[in-house]
Amino acid sequence: MNEQNILIVRCGEVALKGMNKPYFERMLVDRIRRNLKGFDGVDIRRHEGLIFIRAEKNLDIDSIIKETAKVFGVASISKAVEAEPELNAIGAAAVDYMMNLIESRGAKTFKVEAKRADKNFPVKSPEIGRIIGAKVLIGCKVLKVDVHKPDVLLHVDVRSDKAYIYEGKVNGFGGLPLGTNGKGMVLLSGGIDSPVAAWMMAKRGMLIEAMHFHSYPYTSPRAQEKVEDLARILASYCGRFKMHVINLLPIQEQIVANCPEEETTILVRRFMMRIAEKIAEKNDCMMLITGENLGQVASQTAESLVVTDASVSMPVMRPLIAMDKVDIMDKAKEIGTYEKSIEPYEDCCTVFLPKHPTTKPRLERILESESRLDCETLIENAVNSEEIVNIRVE
Repeated sequence: MNEQNILIVRCGEVALKGMNKPYFERMLVDRIRRNLKGFDGVDIRRHEGLIFIRAEKNLDIDSIIKETAKVFGVASISKAVEAEPELNAIGAAAVDYMMNLIESRGAKTFKVEAKRADKNFPVKSPEIGRIIGAKVLIGCKVLKVDVHKPDVLLHVDVRSDKAYIYEGKVNGFGGLPLGTNGKGMVLLSGGIDSPVAAWMMAKRGMLIEAMHFHSYPYTSPRAQEKVEDLARILASYCGRFKMHVINLLPIQEQIVANCPEEETTILVRRFMMRIAEKIAEKNDCMMLITGENLGQVASQTAESLVVTDASVSMPVMRPLIAMDKVDIMDKAKEIGTYEKSIEPYEDCCTVFLPKHPTTKPRLERILESESRLDCETLIENAVNSEEIVNIRVE
């Protein structure tokens, strides 16, 4: 058997990129290397449309698979053994592989699926499957063939330099490698939605930075610590990034003192967007990202979103806009942010919350209310008060 653990990594959507495919594959390999930098004795190479990870036998292969599966662009991973691309050698390796599964899992039935990636190989795929299946039956006499519900679906992948034998796949998240689609600024709160929105945009290859607003002393330092914890969970997928922190309280106090109560929520939201845009521009971000979901709260009605967007010129991405709340919660659980998000700490959006917020704001009335405020000074002071927290993978 092999002296190393071998993992086959499939690229999913990256494989459809045509002339740009080598660029995306290089970016994907680079991201896998970054995720596995804590493991000594790991070699990562791309070959014939796949990525191969070779790890020393003493390494924790399950941890390597787990970290690889987090890399956006990875569709699936299989632990494999390799053999020379010759039928007798493939058959011997397949027999050894199945003997191990008989001992470890008590496998009793199997089926072989073969693929001839190397079209110069003299035997076609269906015949390879029949020949290797026969060799396994002879070598493992306790096994039987079951083409419908086998205990083991044995894959044989014959390539130009080697043949690979494996069963099963660990699914990755797919998507595109980080860094292939620019950078965006996500408005990150302590709730369920915004971390999921950040994750979904990162899955499309976008690097992220984060903007967090608080209302200290109305919101506690522990509330910000919660957001930093959420950001660190995101960093396990997105790599390290900066979180820009702004105290929104001076702006909120001015709005409450000078503007109609029912407009407070939408006015605060417009200020948040303009501040985020200013800091995004300084940090080479191409767009803003929010966790807004159509109709979920007063500030997320169609009318409110239109009025909010009118405050900025930068594109606003809302990846959750048409998702059901249950689906968002399920995704939060899948990526590991849900339990932290539901911890009961306040955020700035709950401070000075009106009893009856407007759900159908009119832009001209909002502009009239803003005319009572020194908007430019308030925004400039907020931007100048920015604190930066560097978020790193734990």
